[in-house]
Formats: sequence, structure tokens, C-alpha cells
Amino acid sequence: MERALVLIKPDGIERALVGNVISKFEISGLKVVGIKMLNATKEMAGNHYAEDEEWLTSVGKKMKASYMEKGEEITEPDRAIGLRVRDMLMNELIRVPIIAMVLEGNAANDVARKIAGSTEPRKADPSTIRGMYSSDTYGLADKQKRPVRNIVHVSESKEAAEKEIKVWFKESEIHTYKRADEAAMY
Repeated sequence: MERALVLIKPDGIERALVGNVISKFEISGLKVVGIKMLNATKEMAGNHYAEDEEWLTSVGKKMKASYMEKGEEITEPDRAIGLRVRDMLMNELIRVPIIAMVLEGNAANDVARKIAGSTEPRKADPSTIRGMYSSDTYGLADKQKRPVRNIVHVSESKEAAEKEIKVWFKESEIHTYKRADEAAMY
């Protein structure tokens, strides 16, 4: 079984969506094997959004593409954009408490990402967490100089999940148990 990391971000906490979010993942068959509420530190947020060159450049390119879609051009280097976005994401993560969860299941990261929906809520399917509970856009977030408010973070891959889980959890905080419906699912 694979593990995925999910963070219920400050906007999800402030809007009292914790139960709804957890329920969407559990209903799909994913098992919560670790969960806690905490105040993230700047160091934790920095470790989560690691200063990885590939990620910074990728974020910069995505933002440029988003602006080009609207007919606007950005001349700022990709890496500089990525650093600015990273800083905003880190500051958002430490603003109020968050919920960190480790989910376990078959193809957990792919399933969790599908349930979460597109990172831009306006493009998310209405049945997903982001499509159901948020209507934010990259454009509005950019105008207000903040990250998009999309309720949850979900690890991008099994490899990313393995790294991210170590930022938020000790191995002793992750549990093993059987769900009553596991035999019917797997």
C-alpha cells in the first residue's frame, strides 16, 4: 500500500471544512494512518516547500503560462517567480494551525490528487474538494499577492509523499490497522 500526505491548509481550517475533507478521502477507501493539528514553523514550511531548483523553475513556468493565457507577459526569471511563490506558500502555511494527515491505500497519491481536484479551484471538477469548497483563481490570488486558497495540499507522487511525510510525522506517529471494509476493497 502507498502513502500520501495531505495538509488541510489555513483556509480549510478557518472555514471549518476539516470533517468534510477527511470524509471525502475516507469514503474513497483511503485510510487515515496519521493525523494531527499543529502550528507549522517557518522551518517546517521551508522543509515542505524545499528550495529545489526543478520545482522553483517549474512553478515559474506555470505562472508565466497562466499569465500568457490572459494575454499578459511576465519577464521575471522562472526561478525568481518560483522563490516568490515559495515564500508566499510558506507564509500561508504558518498563518494559522493546519491538519497534517498520512493516508494509505492503493495508488494513494493518485487517488488523493483526484479527490482534491485541480490546484486552481475554478478549473476543478465540482465533485472534488477544491471544486466543491473553493472558487478562488490564480488571477485573484496574484492580484491580492497571496497563494491560491484551495483547501488542501496533496503530495504529487509517491516519492514526494515519502519526503513530505518525514517533515510532518515521526514514524511512531503513523499507525497500522485494518479497516472493516478492506477485504471488500482489495
